[in-house]
Amino acid sequence: MSTKRAYVAFDLGAESGRAMLAILENEKLTLQECHRFANLPQQLPSGYHWNLLDIWRHLVEGLKQAGIKAKQLDAELVSLGVDTWGVDFGLLGKSGQLLGLPFCYRDDRNPPAMAAVHDQLGADEVYLQTGIQHMPFNSIYQLKAQQATEQCVLQNATDMLFMPDLLHYFFSGEKVNEATIASTSQMVNPHTGKWNTDLLDKAAIPHEFLKNIVPAGTIIGKLRQAIAKEAGVEPIDVIVPGSHDTASAIASVPVDQANSGNWLYLSSGTWSLMGAELDKPIVNDASLKANYTNERGVEDKIRFLKNISGLWLVQECRRDLIRKGQDLDYGTLAQMAADSEPFVTLIDTNHAPFASPGDMLAKIDAYAKATGQPAPTTPGGYVRACLESLAMTYRNVCLDIEALTDQSIDVLHIVGGGGKNSLLNQMTADAINKPVIVGPFEATAIGNALTQAMGCGDVKNLDHIRRIVRNSFDLETYKPTDALAYDAQATRYADLQAKAV
Repeated sequence: MSTKRAYVAFDLGAESGRAMLAILENEKLTLQECHRFANLPQQLPSGYHWNLLDIWRHLVEGLKQAGIKAKQLDAELVSLGVDTWGVDFGLLGKSGQLLGLPFCYRDDRNPPAMAAVHDQLGADEVYLQTGIQHMPFNSIYQLKAQQATEQCVLQNATDMLFMPDLLHYFFSGEKVNEATIASTSQMVNPHTGKWNTDLLDKAAIPHEFLKNIVPAGTIIGKLRQAIAKEAGVEPIDVIVPGSHDTASAIASVPVDQANSGNWLYLSSGTWSLMGAELDKPIVNDASLKANYTNERGVEDKIRFLKNISGLWLVQECRRDLIRKGQDLDYGTLAQMAADSEPFVTLIDTNHAPFASPGDMLAKIDAYAKATGQPAPTTPGGYVRACLESLAMTYRNVCLDIEALTDQSIDVLHIVGGGGKNSLLNQMTADAINKPVIVGPFEATAIGNALTQAMGCGDVKNLDHIRRIVRNSFDLETYKPTDALAYDAQATRYADLQAKAV
């Protein structure tokens, strides 16, 4: 039998998805990308939906390619697991049939539903009952929106499966809610990790379709024979990883807990998720005022964090530029931003219109005008405005967490694909005035695979996962070089955020 153990990590993001083959041998992990595909929601008459059947077709193809690659590398294929973004879900009827395409979290029906729940229960009460940052796309508000638009779907639903749960069901036939993805819903008691059914009852939201919550690393079943045959692999185990992509990413932060001091993480991609790893949630008036979230992690850790728009801002700028005839890749845009004048325009990364797709350049222009700033005039200027504003946001989050946890932070670890943006990395080190350690870039797939390995006994625990990551991947450190420049912008940025635009 081969000593190489191989795990298929399906990592789905808001722009693309991929199948990664992770091979563990002699305490080192290597990754092979086997299949990549675009993953973009579509506007239908009913709203903004994920193209679920296309996603599923690509996952089966990815499994097929991973099986071929494993044989070529003489590795034993052990298991598969799926991670995705949070909050979105599918509903099943009693026959197992999907009751409509899952909605994308950016659908316009969600903000009014959030307002309705807050009017009914009070925003503060919802936070104190869940410990989750108020965002209009949280699952509790999506359920309220579904109730308002097509209540019969909820009445006929027997199972609610979050996106990775749904795909695990397609692979295995087993229906579970994994803990890290369930915790993004704003429907879980932050202290017990169980469904907060009392809150849902008060909001008059049905919940009979919620499943048992299982921890990351649970073996839920075997690959269905029909899918194994189609993909040309054996009926391997289906193991739920940290099914929320951030949970898997944070599991692979290469920190040495005994020697790292106090550290923060930043999972950098379409979204930036920045926070601390805690043993217990922080849910109090201060965390409520600051709007920080308490999500579950691998080994039942608490991911105390802030959701930030992240590189979505740059992605939307690029899409807008392409529509206007300027097809510039991300590397070119980053260089143009580096060559642009600093601190011309700053934006509040939490400004609500920036969260919706389309017309990002015009939205930045409108924001600049409303706040008395010059609008950018070049592609590089727009991108620099986004990156500098993200760095300023990271600075504020770092200060918040130091205050909320009552501890000084020594270092920030950046993981995920956004870590490839060296300009943003240096801006971040300057803005927070602390060293920034970057890597690994494929943090989500790595954490996904190694949590699977933990589930089947090949890896001992979370500390062991992180030791393997340190053994396997190169890291890069950025030190502050111009912290005073960001200090000088702090008051200006706070004033911008305080303005109602």
